[in-house]
Amino acid sequence: MTTEEKLKHFQEICMTDAREKSARMLDDCVRALDAAFEEHKAEAERRAAMQEEAQKEKLEREKNKKLSIGQLDLKREISHRQEELKDKLFVEVKDMLANFMETREYQELLERQIRSAKEFAGDEALIVYMDPSDEDKARRLALHNNVTVKISEYSFSGGIRAVIPSKHVLIDHSFDTKLKEARHDFTFHLGGK
Repeated sequence: MTTEEKLKHFQEICMTDAREKSARMLDDCVRALDAAFEEHKAEAERRAAMQEEAQKEKLEREKNKKLSIGQLDLKREISHRQEELKDKLFVEVKDMLANFMETREYQELLERQIRSAKEFAGDEALIVYMDPSDEDKARRLALHNNVTVKISEYSFSGGIRAVIPSKHVLIDHSFDTKLKEARHDFTFHLGGK
C-alpha cells in the first residue's frame, strides 16, 4: 500500500470515526434538549394549571361575595316590606280595638280584668287606673266591683292598670302594653303551610 493509499484509508477511518462521534454527540444533544423541553413543558403546564385553579377560586369567591350581597339586599328588602305590612296590620288592629271599646264585650273585659287584679291583690289595697277615654265607665265599675278607680293622666288605649301600693306592684292589662308585646313577638311566616 502506498503512502497515498494509507493516508486515504487513514482519512476514511478518521472521517468515519468523526462522523460516528458527531452523530452520537448530536443524538446526546437532541436527547438532552428533548428532556429539557419536556421538563420545561411539564413545568409550564403545572404553572398553567395552578394559575387556572387560582383564577377559578378567585371567580368562585367573587361569585359568593356577589351572592351574599344579593342575599343581604333581599333580606333587607323583605324586612322593610314586613315592617310596612306590620305597621298596616297594627293600624288595623288599633282600629278594631277602638270599635271593640264601644261594645258590651269591652265592658265585660274591664270587669274581668278588675276581678283578676282584686284576686291577685287579696286583702291589700288596690287602685285601678282607667284610660281617659273610659271615664264614662269608671264610676259604674268602681261601684260594681268595690274598688278605687282613678282616671289616668295619660292614655294607654284601653284596658286597665292596677297598683298595689303596699307591695309596689303594677298589674298592666292596658291595650298599649298588649299591642307592644304583640308587635314585638309578631313574625311573618313565609311559604310553607
